[in-house]
Formats: sequence, structure tokens, C-alpha cells
Amino acid sequence: MVRAPAALSVPGDSLAGAAAAGWPFGARSAIVPAATVCLYWAGMALNDWADRELDRVERPERPIPSGRVSPRFALGLAAGLTAAGVGLAGLAGGRAGLRVAVPLAGTVWAYDLALKSTPAGPVAMAAARALDVLLGAGGGRAAIPAAVAVGTHTLGVTLLSRGEVHGMTTAVPKATLAITVAITGAALTPGRRAGRFARLAAAGLAACYAGSVGSAQSAAIRDPTSGPVRRAVGAGILGLMPLQASLLARAGSVRVAVPVALAFPLARRLSRKVAAT
Repeated sequence: MVRAPAALSVPGDSLAGAAAAGWPFGARSAIVPAATVCLYWAGMALNDWADRELDRVERPERPIPSGRVSPRFALGLAAGLTAAGVGLAGLAGGRAGLRVAVPLAGTVWAYDLALKSTPAGPVAMAAARALDVLLGAGGGRAAIPAAVAVGTHTLGVTLLSRGEVHGMTTAVPKATLAITVAITGAALTPGRRAGRFARLAAAGLAACYAGSVGSAQSAAIRDPTSGPVRRAVGAGILGLMPLQASLLARAGSVRVAVPVALAFPLARRLSRKVAAT
């Protein structure tokens, strides 16, 4: 229900934000990724609860329509994980953490319960991932460029996800490919705290991001039916990890970028067994 491979794409958000802001919470920064994962998992459980009737028709293999999980359990899990995420954010960052975590939790619930099928849905999802990044920085302005990169990428993936079941025209995958190219270019811009090795690492990781995400989006342009589009969405979700690692390296935190980057092949392997979307 909580999409284990996709959850691996979450910790790098807050780590990238923390690195950009100079690690404002010190050692407690290690707690913030756990908070963001809890909030992400809450959104996944709430999504299945909100979509339970639609999934009976379009995706009967999902946990609730298949009978493996009850709607009551899914809603309770979403509430419990939300409380855990906000609590961990407060433990790590105090008031600064809560000032970001509470709006983030509200955005997650608003997306799943009201905004998902509206024109505001992709914007809300992008805002949630951008707030993930800002949570690591305690809302600090230094993390805004990283938040914009992650949020814009998420906007494109969410727009693309609307064609997972029925396919779409080529316009959306073309737009998302353009977003990927633009984000890659921004990620290649040297950071102020990055030395030569860090800049090389950031460039290599940005190239990995562009290759994995862009190739899947190009395939969806050639054939915008549901299968290629769904694969492009999955690639976009997992592709967040090399993007986050690139942002970390760009901020001079290569040692933190390494485990984030190594999570990428693990998530790809897991996605063969458990769907990321």
C-alpha cells in the first residue's frame, strides 16, 4: 500500500534542503528524512482510501479492492503516519520544523481528498515535494532553488501520471521532457560550496537523472499509450534519487549524496516486484 520503491525517493528531498541550508538542525537533521517518509506513506495510504471505488474498476489488484486491506485500516494508517511525521519534524526542528511540516501534511491531505482530480492537483503534488525539501532546511531561503527543482520535476511527473490508465496525447510527455532538460541544466550550475570533485559528481549524477528519466519520457512521446506512459511515470518517481544526489553534491555534501545515489538501483530492482506508481 505504501509503495516501498517510491518511498526510497523521499529521504533525499529533506537532505538536499538541509545541505543547501548548511544543515541547520545539526545531528537532528537525520530525523527529518524519517518525518518525510511518514508523511509520504500517509499520502499513499490516504490515496488508496480516497480512490477505493475507482480502483475497484481501474485497478482491482490494489490492496483495498482486492480485500487485502480494509478501508478503515487504510484511513487509520494515514492518520497515524501523519501524526508520526509531524511529531518527528517537531522533534528535529522545533518550531521551524513544524512551520513546514504542518502545511506539508495539510497539502498531502488536501491533494488526496479534494485536489487530485482538479487542475490544481499537479500543483499541489509539486508543492508537497517542494515543502519536503524546505522541511530539511527549516524553511530557509537557501533551499529554495533545490525545492524548485524537485517541485518542478514532480509537477511534470504528476501531469504525466494522468495518462497511466488511458494514455494521452504527445503534448504532455514532450513538456515533461523539456522540464527534465531544464532541470538538468540547472543542476549542472556549480554550487558556491562545491569543490572540483563535488562539481564533477554533481554533473555525473545529473547526467544519470537525465538519462533515466529522459529516455522513458522519449519513449512515451513515440508511443503515448498507457504502458509507456506508466513506465515514464515510474522512471520519473525513481529518477528523483539521482536528482537529489546531484543537488547534494552541488551543495558540497558528496558523502551524503552517495547513499542517496545508491538507493536508486535498489529502488529500480524493487520496482520490478512492487509498483512504484
